[in-house]
Amino acid sequence: MSLTHLTSPRNTTNAAPTPERPAPTPRIRAVPEGTETRGFVLYVGIDEAKAAADGTSLNRIVEALKALAAGIAPSSETYAAVALAPQGAGGRDVDVVRLALQDPAALARHRSVDDADRALSGVVVDLSRKRVVLDNQVAPLTYKEFELLQYLVLREGRTIERAELISSLWNADEDDAPNERTIDVHVRRLRSKLGRYEDIVRTVRGVGYRFDRHADVSIRQASTPSPDLF
Repeated sequence: MSLTHLTSPRNTTNAAPTPERPAPTPRIRAVPEGTETRGFVLYVGIDEAKAAADGTSLNRIVEALKALAAGIAPSSETYAAVALAPQGAGGRDVDVVRLALQDPAALARHRSVDDADRALSGVVVDLSRKRVVLDNQVAPLTYKEFELLQYLVLREGRTIERAELISSLWNADEDDAPNERTIDVHVRRLRSKLGRYEDIVRTVRGVGYRFDRHADVSIRQASTPSPDLF
């Protein structure tokens, strides 16, 4: 007895499987044609006080990141640079770091902000750079005068009593700490340097002072400080 192998007509043709195309190698979009990547920069924005509050230090963070890179890619090389800025420079830590270390994108953004400042007339109160620009000229405010103006600006529309200004902006043991009568002298000096815009700092008789924003007053809180701070 012989057995005949029957094959279904639908299976008479066995086509070879189409080979899969290899997936294209991903390319970093920021790298132009004709160049090659040689590494990367990771900006970390944190100061010593914030690191300590997190239970660590800048040195420990650096060492941990270097160890991580060595563990993932033993052939990698690392270099760490610390960005320094004066106390109270303002702005987000990571943006201060980028500008201090001459990041091209941060520098370009800073130049565009400066160009915008030059195009403005009126008053620009720049909180991050701690300066006031009056008709394209930087007003010669002292540190304490700017702090006084900034305190009022951040509480726009609210009348601030003299006692609050003194307790918030001066330590009791400071030699030049004013009292409620002499605080008016500091405000007068500030207003005199604001020139024709002096009325943005209003005197509320018998109470204190208030910041009033006019149509020609802009408040800038850009995160990138001026490079002359470094």
